Amino acid sequence: MPTRRVIVSAHNGVHARPVAELVRLAQSHGAPVTLRTSDDTTVDLRSVLAVMDLGIESGDAVVLETAASDTSEALLDELVEVLAPKG
Repeated sequence: MPTRRVIVSAHNGVHARPVAELVRLAQSHGAPVTLRTSDDTTVDLRSVLAVMDLGIESGDAVVLETAASDTSEALLDELVEVLAPKG
């Protein structure tokens, strides 16, 4: 399964706007996408409430995972950009 480990650097952590974008991207993908925290809590990235309940903050490490497909690597790259924007 394709995975990405990310150190969150989004300003103010993962609040409503980034969560909405993560969920939108995950829902557009044909397979489930999971997000796992450093304490091994795993949630379905298609659930706004599940992601918000994690209280992810800047500096937290998370792992994104989905089933292999033609679009999985691109999807993971987009998700990483939301969590750790480059610019």
